[in-house]
This record gives sequence, structure tokens and C-alpha cells, in this order.
Amino acid sequence: MKILTYWTVLGTICCLSVFTSSCSSETQSKNVSDTDKDSTAAIPVEISEAKVGDISAYYSSTATLEAEEEAKVVSKVRGIVEKLHVEEGDYVEAGDVLAQLDDEQLQLEAQRSKATMDRLQNELNRKEELFNKNLISAQEFENAKYEFQAQKSDYELANLQVKYSRIQAPINGVISDRMIKVGNMIGTDQDVFQITDFDPILAVLNVPEHEMNKLKKGQQALIQVDAIDGETFEGEVLRISPTVNPETGTFEVTISIKDDSQQLKPGMFGRVRIVYDTHQNTLMVPKNAVMTEDGMNSVYLISNKMAYRRPISTGYVNGDNIEILEGLSPADTVVTIGQSSLQDSALVEVVSF
Repeated sequence: MKILTYWTVLGTICCLSVFTSSCSSETQSKNVSDTDKDSTAAIPVEISEAKVGDISAYYSSTATLEAEEEAKVVSKVRGIVEKLHVEEGDYVEAGDVLAQLDDEQLQLEAQRSKATMDRLQNELNRKEELFNKNLISAQEFENAKYEFQAQKSDYELANLQVKYSRIQAPINGVISDRMIKVGNMIGTDQDVFQITDFDPILAVLNVPEHEMNKLKKGQQALIQVDAIDGETFEGEVLRISPTVNPETGTFEVTISIKDDSQQLKPGMFGRVRIVYDTHQNTLMVPKNAVMTEDGMNSVYLISNKMAYRRPISTGYVNGDNIEILEGLSPADTVVTIGQSSLQDSALVEVVSF
């Protein structure tokens, strides 16, 4: 009986040992399998192909827009505003009448001056006849002549005063400010209107002197303003100052902007880019594909579902693209999103984020 019990216990121990060993082997096998699977998992990335196109280099700056011509119109005579011919926003040309002052008194003064001039003219004619007959002295004849000429000048001045009662535009442009109303008494040299010429609109930049060799008259410029979102206006370099301000180390560059839509206004804040060079048919990739580390640029190049780190040399940067001078060929595929998770020769899976 004791022998039977011994062999029963021994058999049970052997069975438990075999079962435990089997479970342990299965668990180790499973862990090893999971580790191998994790080490070969593909990393999701987004990619883009290198393409050939044109890329430009810009000088960028900001400026407040200005008008090419702007004039404050002043009254040249004193008087009461009788009639307004224009309002703010109206386009006028040089010589157009903007307002009429009461000219009744000026007209009467001109008529009186003319009557006196006519009388002196007749007297001069009579004295000229007498002088030709040696009946009066040369001095008397000359005095009559000078008196007539002085009165003629008074008459012309009186007519000029009548003319000045019609306030006229000195330049072409738009009435940007009206400072008077009908019935106002205005004085000589008082501001009455402001005229602004919106064609063209200017942007004046203060450019550092080391940029002088890059900029030239006639270069294309692109302008965006905060007030008009999403729209770009074209212009060109109108003039470049030949001197540098010694206090600021800058020189003035004036941009002429053509705006047929008349959306741009003086005083708007603009962002200006001047195109000073263009590389045509050059290789480009998206800017976010390029990584910079220790002053060196590189990209991850995709080949057979593997990512390989490739050093590159870059050139101009324009918008979303960057020029590739060395390191890539047309139609090469590079990683644009997901580089931070990559190592050289990593397995990747191309996805769209």
C-alpha cells in the first residue's frame, strides 16, 4: 500500500513539471514573437516627389502705402461759400471747379477798375495826339502812359480775384477730404479740399545698404495688405535712391503699384516682396521635407518602402518650396511628415494625414 502511494505522488509531480515547462516555453515564444513583430513595424509617413520648376528670390519688407501726388487746396480770396460742385470720393481733373464763392463784390470792383482803365485809355490816346503835334511835353505823355498801365494792372488783378472765387483743382485725383460747407465764410489761404491721386499708389521701403546690389529699377514687386486678405497686387521698382542715410544705414526704394480695382488706399499697411532673381527649371521639394541639424540639411529619401537619410544642398526658398542644388534627382520621393520618428533605413508605410 505504501509502495502504491509513493508511485502515485511521483507521477503527479512529473506531470506538473512537464505542464509548467510547456507553459513557460509557450510564454517565452510568444514574447519573442511580439518583440520581433514590434522591431519590424512600418512607420507611417507622408511623402512628396521632387519636381522641376521656377523659383525666385525675394527681398521682403513692410511699408505704409502713399499717394504719388497729394494736394491741399486753399482759397486764394476771402468770401462766403455759395456752391459746392464736388463731394468726397469724386474724381476731378486739374482745372475743374470745386466750389464757388460769392463774387458779387469782386465783380463790381472789376467793373469799376475797367471803367477807370477805359477813361485813362482815352486820355492816353488824346495826349498821344497832342504829343505828336508837339503841344505837350514828353514828360506829360509818359506820365499818362504810366498811369494807364498801372490801372490796367489793377483791372487784371480785379479779374484775377473774380477768377479765384471759383476754387479749382490743381491736380488730377479724388477728393479725399472736404473741409467747407455752403454758407461758410472762408479766408485767404484757408484749407478747403484735399485731393489724392491714387494712380499709382507707392510703397517706400528703407532697405539696408548691403542689399543695394540686388535691387534694380524695373524689378517686379508683389504687395499684400492686411486690410485686403488673400489678394496680391503687382508693382515694380520705380526709383532707387543713390545715397545711403548714414544714421540708419539704409537707402530708399520706391515701389509703384498698379491697382485698377482702386482697392488700395494711402495709409494702408503693406507687406512687399521684390523679386531680384529667378532660377528656372530647377529642382524643388516642399520646405517641410528638409531637416537642419548642426548646420547641415538633409531629407529622408524613400526607396522600396525604406527611408534613407540623404544630405542635400539647398538654394532659394519661395513660399512652400525650397530649391535643391545637390543630393536629389527629379521624381525622387521624400518624406514630408513623420521624419521625427524615423531612423536611417527604417521601414515606412505611406499614408495621407
